[in-house]
Amino acid sequence: MFYKTRGYKGNPGQQELQPGDADREDGHRHRFVTQLGVFKKRLHRGGNTGIGKAAAVELAKRGARVILACRNKEKAEAAVFDIRLETGNAQIVFMHLDLASLKSVRSFVDTFLKSEPRLDILINNAGHMGPGRTQEGFGMALGVNHLGHFLLTNLLLERMRRCGAARVVNVASLLYRLGSVDFSLLASHKDLVSGQSTWQDFRAYCNSKLCNLLFTRELANRLEGSEVTCYSLHPGVINTQLCRNMSWWLRTLQMPFAKLFFLDPEGGAQCTLYCALQEGIEALSGRFFSNCAVQQVAQRGRDDALARKLWEVSERLTHMS
Repeated sequence: MFYKTRGYKGNPGQQELQPGDADREDGHRHRFVTQLGVFKKRLHRGGNTGIGKAAAVELAKRGARVILACRNKEKAEAAVFDIRLETGNAQIVFMHLDLASLKSVRSFVDTFLKSEPRLDILINNAGHMGPGRTQEGFGMALGVNHLGHFLLTNLLLERMRRCGAARVVNVASLLYRLGSVDFSLLASHKDLVSGQSTWQDFRAYCNSKLCNLLFTRELANRLEGSEVTCYSLHPGVINTQLCRNMSWWLRTLQMPFAKLFFLDPEGGAQCTLYCALQEGIEALSGRFFSNCAVQQVAQRGRDDALARKLWEVSERLTHMS
């Protein structure tokens, strides 16, 4: 499938995907799961704004069936209504998912597998920056941004393998460069930071973004030989509601910078759409993208031994092993 969007240019001779082209030749409509993510209140609420909705709109315009996996039913249903109205596509569906609860992740997967025969693209877009603990007692950033996505992806992989060429897209951040993974701290605190403060919340977010890169890297290694590929990406600095849980003075401080320098959600969705739909990048599975181009990754983001250990620890924490 070729997809051309404002954020990147397609290959010469290829045509832009038109509405309805998401219907496959074999009669199956392409199916996408996306979480309305970095704009969700506390965890992943507020599904009427942000890059998740912007990406969903672009997919819906092209006839795809899009599953919006969100925690807040009222706001998610409002987003479904808005997207259907804007695009004329009735194949936009809300399913409940709370990434701060591994039980909810398993429940979502059970519901999805019973109702949806295929999954072509999974976009892991939810993000949290702020205090709190998940239902299982993990730090919120670790639990939502990494462990929830880790479990969700693994539970859906078999369905994706059956679909042939499928993709997993993990929305990360260049802030991974400031991240680290301390397994002793994880064992003692169920978190990658030792306390909760504005600075620790920021560090926890950076650490979780490093986990996104390492997860994608190890996932690509484990998918080698299959038709499923995976990518991580930096969407740009987006003016969304990610920081709504930070202290009021920090939110106030960043407002003028947001208006001057931050991308709008539609601009921020472009790299996500590129990784989800661009043909010819399959050989780059496991790589990190920014501005719709593959990027070199700092050493800690390409440490295969660290990625493998994080995978094994994550399996135990999510009770997959």
